[in-house]
Amino acid sequence: MSTSFLYPPYLVRVIFSLFSILLVQKVSKSLEISLGAGILMLGLWTGHSPSAFWDIVIHRVLSLDSLFLTMVIVGVIWLSSLLAEAGIMKDLVSSLERRLPKRWLLAALPAVVGLLPMPAGALFSAPLLDDGDTNNEMDPLLKTRINYWFRHIWEYWWPLYPGVLLAVDITGVPVWKFVLVMFPLFFASTGAGYIFLLSRIRKGNANNSLADPKAFLPLILPTLMVIVVYSGILVFLPSLSDINKYLPMVLGVLSGIGMLQVQRPLPWKVWKKVLGSKRTVSLAVIVLLARVYGAFIEARLPGGNFLMDQIRSELNDFGIPLLLLIFLIPFISGVTTGITVGYVGASYPVIFRLLGSDPSPALLFSTIALTHTSGYLGMIFSPIHVCLIVTNEYFKTGLWESLKGLVKPGCFVLGSAALYATALYILLPR
Repeated sequence: MSTSFLYPPYLVRVIFSLFSILLVQKVSKSLEISLGAGILMLGLWTGHSPSAFWDIVIHRVLSLDSLFLTMVIVGVIWLSSLLAEAGIMKDLVSSLERRLPKRWLLAALPAVVGLLPMPAGALFSAPLLDDGDTNNEMDPLLKTRINYWFRHIWEYWWPLYPGVLLAVDITGVPVWKFVLVMFPLFFASTGAGYIFLLSRIRKGNANNSLADPKAFLPLILPTLMVIVVYSGILVFLPSLSDINKYLPMVLGVLSGIGMLQVQRPLPWKVWKKVLGSKRTVSLAVIVLLARVYGAFIEARLPGGNFLMDQIRSELNDFGIPLLLLIFLIPFISGVTTGITVGYVGASYPVIFRLLGSDPSPALLFSTIALTHTSGYLGMIFSPIHVCLIVTNEYFKTGLWESLKGLVKPGCFVLGSAALYATALYILLPR
């Protein structure tokens, strides 16, 4: 057997490791086992010795980022569970039902949560969406796709997202210009979600004739508290973010839990049930495993090069045209990292270096539109995306089945982005 067959290009090895996650999850029905298999394949196949392999694993698991991210995940699970136990989720859904038709209700719930760049925020919105299906008549797979898709419709342009801020920093484009350029793709994403996902829900009208017995604001007060504290820390106490980037979110979630306890006090019996939930431990482990996989993507290879640098070099060596590189590099970065900051950080420096030192507005903004969208879609189709993982875990659905149903809306968005980028290139100064 030839050496080239055993050691194909690094891009092929990464793709195979991702497919192994999907395959093992389908067979084992366990995300923990499937992520572990993907980590093992990627780590050993990229040439790391057993000792180097475990060094990378231990360093990532024991890192400060992992500690605080785990605190955020656990806090989000506790807050969402306590909101359910306090009856606020059902009251919120009931209130929105009186204002929105069912289709838009189920889109609005994850979209509202998506305004907050919260790790695993889809876990926060999943119980809300589940309660919105009052007659329990929807396929869990459809609920998974709706929750996951609409949770992320803001990530094209919403400036609270770290990935958007990083993109602004790398491109040198003012925030308002980046927002202006990317905002139309929010409508493309919403339209795709309606055509391919929401249209499958039986129509239902908002019941505006009924008086709403609950004031809307108190129902979203714990969630608003999370947003206000998080945003307030970023604006007025930015030094706390220097300790750890997840610390403001930890404090925001804890303040939301505190507000809920003041608003609707829960007995110790309920707290004990929520704090000791096996689901909390399971999801924390899953998130840590996803971070470990990301560590191998970010790690240096035994030869000294970074894995992503090696993949970029391979793409160039294959003689792939610039336009295709503008799509492929961010898409692959999105699939392999599963986060916005990941694909922006890995692909933007390369893509915008390829444009030269002083690209025209037409070239710059059309490239931003296509690059950001392709990276976004790569992130959406990543089997290690935490929001996908926790949504599948909540609704007990499979990764592969969930992703298959997003191919059509994804193609719709990509086609829209291609047309939009072409229009920008034609209309803007060159």
